[in-house]
Amino acid sequence: MTQYRLLTLFADGGVMMYPLVLCSMIALGVIIAKAFTLFIAHKGTARVLREVEETAMAGDIDGAVQIARDTPGPAAAILLAGLRRIQDRTLRAGELEAAVATTGTIELGFLERGLVILATIANVAPLMGFLGTVAGMILAFAAIEAAGDVDPALVAGGIKVALLTTAAGLVIAVPVNIAYNFFVTRIDTLIVDMEHGAQKIINLAWDLEKDGQIEILEKEDTRWPAAETAAAKAARGAPEGPAATGQAPSPAE
Repeated sequence: MTQYRLLTLFADGGVMMYPLVLCSMIALGVIIAKAFTLFIAHKGTARVLREVEETAMAGDIDGAVQIARDTPGPAAAILLAGLRRIQDRTLRAGELEAAVATTGTIELGFLERGLVILATIANVAPLMGFLGTVAGMILAFAAIEAAGDVDPALVAGGIKVALLTTAAGLVIAVPVNIAYNFFVTRIDTLIVDMEHGAQKIINLAWDLEKDGQIEILEKEDTRWPAAETAAAKAARGAPEGPAATGQAPSPAE
């Protein structure tokens, strides 16, 4: 009986009920997928931060990399990106911070995926409902005009059918809007976790450098893999200009 009444209401709502039902199905799928993704992303964050720090400080960088690799989530991804730089035992100045920042941007984009769909449905569903209501009212007044008489039953029935799409749009938009705001709050929490992970890996690099387990090269360091400056060559007595390459000077010289 209930199923029959729902089908009757759906049929009475008119053509706008079809896109509204489609919106509700899309929103439900996104909500389920997003809830699962954010749950997995937050699960184990505190554990991986603690275990990675303990393992790395014990000198087992490879073990810390394995822990971060086996743990899903944005915080673990940031730790993994930093640990892979530390794993080489030699870092260039700013390399660790750049790797962490890039990974954080990528992970944030992944976390926000699908939110635009929920926001769009939450805004469009009521508008679709209002459009269906306006179309229903137009049809109701057209029926009155065709009848040539104002029949209260005819007017009431037309208004009832017209308002069904508005009710359907609001029923869809309210829970979708609640889910959207909830996911935004969860993503803000995950951003804080990512900040903790970034700070943890930077502090870890500093501590390992103090202990002599890794080395951070400054840009002025001669071991920096870049071309030496002319001043550095002159300081060691290296020839400069065409004579240094064995080329003859041009006639203009």
